[in-house]
Formats: sequence, structure tokens, C-alpha cells
Amino acid sequence: MKHLVLLFGILIGIGSNSFAQKNTLNWVQESKQAAWQARDSQGEFVFKGHMWILGGWFTPSLPNPRDVWKSPDGKNWTRVTETAAWQHSDLSAAMVFKNRMWMMGGRKLPGTNTSNQVWSSKDGADWVLETPNAGWSPRLAPGFVVFKDRMWIMGGTSDFYNNNDSTLFNDVWSSADGKEWKLELAKAPWSKRTHGQALVFDGKIWIIGGGLRAPKPNSLNDVWCSEDGVNWTEVTASAPWDPRIWFSALVYRDRMWVLGGWAESGNKGDVWYSKDGKNWTELKSDLKWTKRHELAAFVFKDKIWVAGGAAEPNYLLDSEVWSLKVPRGWLEKN
Repeated sequence: MKHLVLLFGILIGIGSNSFAQKNTLNWVQESKQAAWQARDSQGEFVFKGHMWILGGWFTPSLPNPRDVWKSPDGKNWTRVTETAAWQHSDLSAAMVFKNRMWMMGGRKLPGTNTSNQVWSSKDGADWVLETPNAGWSPRLAPGFVVFKDRMWIMGGTSDFYNNNDSTLFNDVWSSADGKEWKLELAKAPWSKRTHGQALVFDGKIWIIGGGLRAPKPNSLNDVWCSEDGVNWTEVTASAPWDPRIWFSALVYRDRMWVLGGWAESGNKGDVWYSKDGKNWTELKSDLKWTKRHELAAFVFKDKIWVAGGAAEPNYLLDSEVWSLKVPRGWLEKN
């Protein structure tokens, strides 16, 4: 009888371990060291069958990179240009709109100079200055999306090192061509902020987290949405994930996702998803990238991808590339 009980216990244990493994999704390291120099705060998007990395940040004392890279698989990267025409590539707004790639705003290093230039390109090598002076004031780290056939710029700061009522923004602007910008809202109901994220999901613009970094950090975890960019609803004042800045966000499997970031307690390595912006679930993995902030994030070839960032230990920059495949229907079952 003892042997039967022992055998049953072993089988239960094996079954439990198999169940746990079956219901745990792990990340795959696609590249330990990509061809581009380790960095954070870069522009990133998917364009013409490739993931793209543009510019970013090396150190406070070095000029920010102006190179442009693309990859069809996360492993093999091609440098499209070493020195793009734009200069303010730290915490700029980068997006794809009307079959062109766009870079706007951002900071030029070393120093605090910010931009409201708007650049576009068909191939990543040749860039056109659409306007040297957009309607919105120079800034870095705004929220930005493409929504209702227009590009949108929301919030941000004019000074990386001094975030206060005069340097932070909560205005909302939109443009159909990158040249002419319309002020949609001078003061949104969400607080002035920078280093947050904006998404388009469920027919709405979403503003998620952010806050300020200096001189005293103050991170947020509120979530807002709008169907027109003018009328905003606070979905939650406090999501279950820790307040943070410098994180990534994307839409995948009909859900919004929050990945990594930084707060007063240090780097974050958690991953959360939500269908409504109010109720969030943490996706835990046994194997994944180390805690980091200002990582690049993509949805590409039916997977989530992350690349680079300032990682643990000691906020070291890296050029790792990781991917995660969530099977269709898995989130509904787990």
C-alpha cells in the first residue's frame, strides 16, 4: 500500500510539473549581441518586413548615435546608414505613417537641447526635413501614436534634467502630413508627464504611466483613454503594476502590454497585459531578459520582441534581442 501511495505521489508530482511547464511561457534569446552598439532610448518600429532601430543614447557625455539598423529575424542586422540627417535621436518620437518612417522631437547629446523638427524617410537612409519647427514646442519623450489617419504627439518635457510645471507638458497635437500641426487640446486632464507610453487599442488612444525623472523622481501607474484625443477618461488611477517611467508598451493578442521600465526602486523586469486598461495580469516566465529600462519593443512575425536597454546589473547597456510567442488562445486558458 505504501508503494502505491508513493507511486501515486510521484505521478502527481510529475503531472504537476508538466502542468506548470505547459502553462509557463519562456522568452527566447535570439541574439546575445546584435551588430549595433549597445544602447537605450532608441527609436523603434516595424517597417517593410523588418524591425528597425534608430539612434538612441550611449552616455551623457557622448553624442547620441545617428545610425539606422534593420533586421528580418532579430539575428541578422544591416546598417542602413551610419549618420542620418537628424541629430536629436535620444527619446524622440519614431513611428510609421503613410508608408514612410518618421522621427521627430528628441534630445541632442551631450546637453539638454531638444527639438521639434519632423523628419521622414522611405528607406531609412535618405531623410527629408518636413518642418524645422512643428507647432508643438521642442520636447523629448512624448507619447506618440498614429490614430485616425493622423500622427499624434502628447506631453513630454523640454528639459531632461529639470522636470517641473514649466518644462512638462500635457498638450495634445495631431497632423495629417507632418508639416501642419493642430492643437487638439492645450491641457489634457491627465497630469503633465514624460517618459510614459501611448497606444492605440480598441479604437482609442491610451496614455499609460510615465511621470518625471528629475530633479526628484515621481512615477505614475494611471491609465487614460480617449476616442478622439480631446475627451479623456481615467480608466484607473493605479494599475496593479508598480508606477514607472522608461518602460515599453505594445498591443499583442488583442491586449495591451507593459514591459520593464524604471522607478525609484530601480529597474523593472515584469510583464503585464490587459484587455481593458483597468484589470491587468502579470505574465511570469522562468526564462527571460534581465530587468531593464528604455528597451526597444516590437510586435513582429506574430511574436513580442525586445532589444537593448539599460539592464541589470548596474544599468549596463546591452544589444540583446529576445522574443516571446504566445499561442493563440493561451491567454484565455491561463
